[in-house]
Amino acid sequence: MSELRTFYPEIEPYESFHLAVGDGHEVYVEQSGNPEGKPVVFVHGGPGSGTSPKQRRVFDPARYRIILFDQRMAGRSRPHASTTVDPRVWATNTTWDLVADMERIREHLGIERWQVFGGSWGSCLGLAYAQAHPDRVTELVLRGIFTLRARELAWMYERGHLEHVYPDLWAEYVAPVAPERRGDMQTAYHELLFDPDPAVHLPAAKAWSGWESRVITVLPDEEGYRKAVEDAQALSFARIENHFFVHGGWMREGQLIDGAPALADIPTVIVQGRLDMCTPARTAFDLAERLPGARFVVVPDAGHAFSEPGTLDALVRATDELAGG
Repeated sequence: MSELRTFYPEIEPYESFHLAVGDGHEVYVEQSGNPEGKPVVFVHGGPGSGTSPKQRRVFDPARYRIILFDQRMAGRSRPHASTTVDPRVWATNTTWDLVADMERIREHLGIERWQVFGGSWGSCLGLAYAQAHPDRVTELVLRGIFTLRARELAWMYERGHLEHVYPDLWAEYVAPVAPERRGDMQTAYHELLFDPDPAVHLPAAKAWSGWESRVITVLPDEEGYRKAVEDAQALSFARIENHFFVHGGWMREGQLIDGAPALADIPTVIVQGRLDMCTPARTAFDLAERLPGARFVVVPDAGHAFSEPGTLDALVRATDELAGG
């Protein structure tokens, strides 16, 4: 058996900037690797998690021009989700605004076509972008498939599903919500997260973000949990996720799965952890069924996180093989 591939060495961006994308939003963009290399855009998860230095390291820096960006109101983008509940600002943060932002970034950087790499929510946004702009995508590398269908959201956030796997952690997740409101957790959380009082929105944000951080890996990641429940990060992440979820991503139910056959000519790699409790393998199988030409890798001992060894190995092998040259 060959040795598992892992992250490339740490690198720093050779350029970073904020790009005004309209509606008062500015998104953070960075480039690293080889300026003359194959362009790839990393679409981060959440929505709302923002980018991290590790995400640059899934690509060979000698062969790739690596573009990372923080989606609206996340990470280093402005305004930040932790600082405003103004509905006028939130109304211009939708799936289709983010798709348009990706096109703005591509055009600003003078890139004709690029590889789209996304995991979790990033796979959702990556699919939405590719279906809107298939002529701009050279390849798709998708991990931990999530398409924002109602049953996918119910599995993670509503009663009768994942609570049976993690009853102790579920109890912490539901704690901020009054018992009579627990029949619709996403709506109840929306009211709590967007309440202007920190005594209301901060405990809710930490419970929401902490729940997710604890179920994404097969083995506990206490460092990841500590970061997830830091005030600003927890509030930004929880607000953005919940905002997208209660609006169904501004998509028709099943839209991305139904539209997948239109991507048949784009070389695609799908990587899915068999033990993924956040985005269960059913959705990945549904996508692969509609993209029979895709390479579908099921990692038997991995959960949801892209840094788990088997998943990381599959992703690095995919980007290496697609790098060309």
